[in-house]
Amino acid sequence: MTMPARAHVMKRVLLGDNQFFGVNHMSEEKARAQAMRFQGIDAVMEVIDTAYDTGITTFMCTTHDRVADVVERVRADADRYAGFTFYPGMPYAHKYADAVTESGMLGAVRRFLPEGGLLDAAVRGGRSLARKDVEGLITLLVDAEMAMFRGLDTPVVWLQNVVVDMLIGLRFTDAFAIFARHVRSRYGAEPGFITMNLPAALDTLEDAGVENPIVCSNINKIGFRMSGGIEAYQRVLETRSFRAVAMSVFASGAIPPREALEWIFAQPRIESIVFGASSAAHIRGTKALVDELAPVSD
Repeated sequence: MTMPARAHVMKRVLLGDNQFFGVNHMSEEKARAQAMRFQGIDAVMEVIDTAYDTGITTFMCTTHDRVADVVERVRADADRYAGFTFYPGMPYAHKYADAVTESGMLGAVRRFLPEGGLLDAAVRGGRSLARKDVEGLITLLVDAEMAMFRGLDTPVVWLQNVVVDMLIGLRFTDAFAIFARHVRSRYGAEPGFITMNLPAALDTLEDAGVENPIVCSNINKIGFRMSGGIEAYQRVLETRSFRAVAMSVFASGAIPPREALEWIFAQPRIESIVFGASSAAHIRGTKALVDELAPVSD
């Protein structure tokens, strides 16, 4: 598979969205508190504004309904958010499950179809169901998820780990090539893949013909949630051709920030980190440490 003529240059630090939806891998109490705090869009935007004003201008996000509210705020005030980019990750499984419960299967499909390509989507969807055309179904779902970001900058589009790791287990290698080809051709974006098993994902993406892929996985000094073990991850970082985005770099608070980032940026191939933060001090402190410790790009 051919690569884009010019690869997108990712920023060193990306803001994630786990904190907005009550996700904390170490503390259920903190997760509940965050879920309560961010019930309204104004609280979410306060954090995003702090990050943006600190120089963190990339938001790596799911396609949660609340993200749609963020998208509308950014779209409505383009001058305020000049240079702001979204890295959408799909699918957001809970959204589909809730829509089917509320509206039934057909109602859910209508809700998520992209408005501008309704006829095209319907044709592809019909063929997918009638002919088991997997490519048509995959591209239909990607277009449905991307509809909310129309007109905004989305240079990287992610396939979420719940799907990536399931497809790896099913040995459905072709799905990765289909996703990558569609993201590049329709959106002019680079495909990204989130996984909980970096070595296995790299093997599968290589088999699929996805060259030098962008892959996001847990990478941290203590091996927290790194399936296969820290040694296997360090081995692929040293020997494989890919662009790494590290998440869980602080191991949900188990590693002091400076120690965590010194280790991260001593590893090869790590281009970016993504972190979730809900306080201005955490955001500013992390950005300052990244600026200090990250190697200078060519």
